[in-house]
Amino acid sequence: MTRPAKAKAIERLQKVLDVIPELKKLPRDSPEFTKWHRDVQVVISNTFRDEKHQADFGNISFSLRFYFSRTPESDFHEAYLRGLVSAESVLQSMIDEIEEYWDHDGQSSSAPDTGRQSSISKRKVFVIHGRDDSARESVARFLEKLDLEPVVLHEQPNRGRTIIEKFEDHADVGFAVVLLTPDDVGALANNQDEPRPRARQNVVFELGFFIGRLGRDRGCPFVKGGVETPSDYDGVVHTKLDNSGGWKTKLIQELKAADYDIDANRAFS
Repeated sequence: MTRPAKAKAIERLQKVLDVIPELKKLPRDSPEFTKWHRDVQVVISNTFRDEKHQADFGNISFSLRFYFSRTPESDFHEAYLRGLVSAESVLQSMIDEIEEYWDHDGQSSSAPDTGRQSSISKRKVFVIHGRDDSARESVARFLEKLDLEPVVLHEQPNRGRTIIEKFEDHADVGFAVVLLTPDDVGALANNQDEPRPRARQNVVFELGFFIGRLGRDRGCPFVKGGVETPSDYDGVVHTKLDNSGGWKTKLIQELKAADYDIDANRAFS
């Protein structure tokens, strides 16, 4: 869904902005304010279609955050007016942004590609790994047999970058393989007598990064040795990384589902 035309976007925002002077004359619980508040949310959502602009308005408070039973009504009304003043500033800033940065067709010449499709390579696969060198090599070399390019971070040149800079520079992939291998152990602070095997912290971090960047459907988690998985990731189906090689068929299936052009015959020839 494309953005509205530049003139239309400005017109919509200006319309809800022009209502604010009248709202300042009304009580904070008026039906006019309730309608206006929802109208603004709809306008912003259909103009920018990203969470940041919606949050800029959504974070404005039109009431007291903390109050007591004896707090006078005048304090609530002052908070309401402060919220309206903030809304004026935010809406005007959005109009200024459109006037300055949008082309006449409604597209922004400097707007980021939220899907990041322009920077994604469907020949590259990022291999997230810990200290299990054998597992890493098995997966990386198997990807090469599929005529894909495995991205293993430590195999890339440093070029004077920090680790996170190096990581971000090589994250232009369309798929990630996650090797959750039992390299660490951990336990609750009040139950340290029962440590459980865990993946390395970098593996958990990179897993979350690629879920946010690509989505859960463009990653394939492999679990080894009863490793504990992140609690927020519970319920996601994992594949055991065992010596039988069954994981290879699963990886091919997931790559094909992610629109990778795979010739399975190459893998088993």
